[in-house]
Amino acid sequence: MEFELDDDLIAVEDLASQVFGSLAKVERVVEVERKEGGFDAPLWQALADSGLLGLALPESSGGAGMGMLGLTTILQQQGRRVAPVPVWSTVAGAALPLAQFGTETQVGRYLPGLVDGSVVLTGAFDDTPGASPTVTAIRKGDDLVISGQIPSVPWAPIIAGVVVPVRCDDDSVAVVIAPVDAPGVEAVPAAVTGRGAEAAVQFTDVHIGAEDVLPGDGAEIAAWTRRRIRIALAAVQLGVCEETLRATAVYTSERVQFGRPLSTNQAVALRAADAYLDTEAIRLTMRRAAWLLDVGREDEAESAALVAKWWASRGGVRVGLTGQHLHGGIGADIDYPIHRYFLWGRQLAFTFGGAEATAAALGDALDTAPPIGAAG
Repeated sequence: MEFELDDDLIAVEDLASQVFGSLAKVERVVEVERKEGGFDAPLWQALADSGLLGLALPESSGGAGMGMLGLTTILQQQGRRVAPVPVWSTVAGAALPLAQFGTETQVGRYLPGLVDGSVVLTGAFDDTPGASPTVTAIRKGDDLVISGQIPSVPWAPIIAGVVVPVRCDDDSVAVVIAPVDAPGVEAVPAAVTGRGAEAAVQFTDVHIGAEDVLPGDGAEIAAWTRRRIRIALAAVQLGVCEETLRATAVYTSERVQFGRPLSTNQAVALRAADAYLDTEAIRLTMRRAAWLLDVGREDEAESAALVAKWWASRGGVRVGLTGQHLHGGIGADIDYPIHRYFLWGRQLAFTFGGAEATAAALGDALDTAPPIGAAG
């Protein structure tokens, strides 16, 4: 594959950079965080109006057909601005699986609203491979009655529903579109590292009609969606790391101690160089995984997505720590912009499994370890 963006993706990058750059400045992000819900509705609508929310969806579903490379290009720009909108959880966690597996009725019911920004759904697929979903279901004919808790649902205060796998009483797995405003649903706000709007959502005997159950093998749908979420998280982390590195380079070049800029100290330069290498590793592994999905190589993309997520977790934490460390005392100021990038980096690293959990999942996915020195 080519690791450089083609002309179409460069145009997407430019558009996303303009939207996030003009509407998600630091002052605006702080303002939104302090409001109830922490959701930037004007920015969300601007993303919809510019066609970015539907960019990754197939043309048959009202999108632009630019796949995961298109989505990751947008998410990278979101990460650079730590913009408080649910792009990865809505597009990768809900819109893409609906477009791929949903019935014609489900696609017609939900996707137009997801594309135009009037409906927000989120995915809750954060159960490790082989583990049983935390929500169970009893079959009532073609309908389901679900119970259980999802410990953390992204953007729960502002969504209409959550796309989630459930374990049925016949031991099969189904993926359902569960409303969050139905009787028997309780959402308890959860404080998270990245300051996002999340909640623990409890379902108690909630009726899910057949029209809100995705057809097909729910375990396969969940695995298909997890791959895309892992890559999406790595893309956001790439943007966070890029901006952390940029801001740190500026600060250490302008901060003078003992008569010279901090950046001229060898220890500072070496630490920044390591952060640059971590950032590039995230970029290359993420783009390779996204490309594999776009060309239909799902089996190869399983391990590639885990590699990208591992780098986003391990490398992302290192870059965040480097940014704070090289900012010196001001890096510990929770109101200084670099601290927000540190928090986002930590949140992204541990969403969907930290480096150790991801490495364990990668070990399970590989039949054998690749030979030392083999090209990937």
